[in-house]
Formats: sequence, structure tokens, C-alpha cells
Amino acid sequence: MWCVPEIGLEFVARMEDVLELYARTHRQREPVVCLDERPVQLLDPARPDLPMRAGRPRRSDYEYVREGTANIFCIVEPLTGRRLTYASANRKGRAFTRALQRIARQ
Repeated sequence: MWCVPEIGLEFVARMEDVLELYARTHRQREPVVCLDERPVQLLDPARPDLPMRAGRPRRSDYEYVREGTANIFCIVEPLTGRRLTYASANRKGRAFTRALQRIARQ
């Protein structure tokens, strides 16, 4: 989890800069774009579900097999409500560059 060890004057000044950026009016040629990323686990069930039968719902086991990881980039233009997501196999620089290129194309 990201945390700030101390909320000092420098932190407050930088946060005010960000808040002023979010509060400005929309400019077509200078859009405000936010980019965030989230790593995710890729999971598969260890056993197939048991099918539904008369008087019994379908049953799923809680056990799973880990099939690796992926990364989800979430790109938001808050002043217009536009959103774009981009999944990549990892969090390396190339994947980040591709996310930036998608922003530029949009």
C-alpha cells in the first residue's frame, strides 16, 4: 500500500497543483488524463463444477490453480468521462509505453 510518511508543506503544495489541474475547464488540445495500473492473478478452477440437479444448485469448489499474472492499465479522462483499459502480460517498461501510446492515439 502506498503511504506518505509525513504530510509536509511540499506534499500539500504538490497536492494543490494536482487538484487545480483536475478543477480546470476542459481543453480539447490539452486533456487531463489519469493512468493507473493494477496487477492481477490469473486463476483457473482446480476441479470442474458439479452440475445442477433436481433440488440441488450447481456446486463450485473453492480450490484454484494459479495460471500466472497480468497487469491492467486504467486510463481515465475525468473531465469528459472517457475511459480506456489495457491489459498486458507484465508491468515492464514496454507495456507502460504501449499504454502511453494508446493514450496518444485516442
